[in-house]
Amino acid sequence: MASTKSYRDFILEQLRLLDNINCKSMMGEYLLYYNGILFGGIYDDRLLVKKVNGNQKYNMQEAIPYDCAKAMYLVSDVDSPELLKEIVLDTCKDLKKI
Repeated sequence: MASTKSYRDFILEQLRLLDNINCKSMMGEYLLYYNGILFGGIYDDRLLVKKVNGNQKYNMQEAIPYDCAKAMYLVSDVDSPELLKEIVLDTCKDLKKI
């Protein structure tokens, strides 16, 4: 099942506290970038972020974005722009080191 544009728009609105968020469509889903760093995506109307040490503290559940993909973290509380900002910043901080 592909993600809906309305859910994409909702997530982008929730990420409004961050400058330089980009969203790219990919095979019915959406890849999310912050300052050019791919940190996650929207898959089947679910916000998922890459698993890194810096975002383990949020105790998010693992989820598979699509068949044969690596597990990612499911962001279940998408109603808090402040929390989403922190998750994205912590995720990207670790991804910059890689």
